Amino acid sequence: MTAPILDPRLATLDELRWHVGNTPLHPMLHLSPKPGVEIYAKLEWQQFGGSVKARPAFNILRNAVASGALRGRRLLDASSGNTGIAYAIFAAAAGIPVTLCIPENASKERKHILKSLGVDLILTSPFESTDGSQDVARELAQSQPDKYHYVDQYSNDANWMAHYNHTGVELWEETHHRITHFVAGLGTTGTFTGTGRRLKEFNEDIHLVALQPETALHGLEGWKHLETARVPKIFDATVPDETRLVTTESSYTMLKRAAKEEGLLISPSSAANLAGAVQLAEELDEGVIVTVLADDASKYSEVIERVLP
Repeated sequence: MTAPILDPRLATLDELRWHVGNTPLHPMLHLSPKPGVEIYAKLEWQQFGGSVKARPAFNILRNAVASGALRGRRLLDASSGNTGIAYAIFAAAAGIPVTLCIPENASKERKHILKSLGVDLILTSPFESTDGSQDVARELAQSQPDKYHYVDQYSNDANWMAHYNHTGVELWEETHHRITHFVAGLGTTGTFTGTGRRLKEFNEDIHLVALQPETALHGLEGWKHLETARVPKIFDATVPDETRLVTTESSYTMLKRAAKEEGLLISPSSAANLAGAVQLAEELDEGVIVTVLADDASKYSEVIERVLP
């Protein structure tokens, strides 16, 4: 009996695996408001793929290749940008064709990066966010199943499993088992769901705080207002111990503070996570709070020019 022929693209992806995750855990030296309360954040742009989305994108892509689903077909998904960029980087290295549906109002930097990486971009309605992008991707996959394999990051368990197997473990080990609170925003919800589940297994007393935009009309790219948006299938409402709202304005205020007080040029969604962490810290007498800075400011020039002097 002959051994099965393995897809050679798996070898390339497995080489790249060592460049995903294990990002620095950065202490907030000035934003921590009290001596007994520590705030830390994972600098997620410091990995191959350039954002926190490198983790699920790699996992989803590798699983699709390993299953044989991408033999003769293009990887297809909907994205607000960062997952798409991570797909594109890994796929370019492995020789995998990619088609992405993204909202037309995604930042110009993201669209330029995706095109430079050889992605076939399909721009969808700016008024329907990624919900509309998902609809377009689903229709494409249904109408041309021989051409596309729709991986659907919003319902793909490989999304949250990437954080369950890696992010949660990293936070537990890097804080020397001292973490008391985990704070993160909800987009695809993979980061929060996977990390939160794993942390609760390590210590059920770790308090999990989910963040979401205050309203449906917000400026936090990639985040979802779950009351008005399509709730991702991978989201588990039993994971958060509490959910807090973050305004776009508070994100922009924190974006300024992070630059001036910590020397960090971060994205609006990263600043929103940090704003939620600082707000929580102000209410505690002691604790070790950890959040995730999804990406830096490099893909948000229009926002940065408007917010920073």
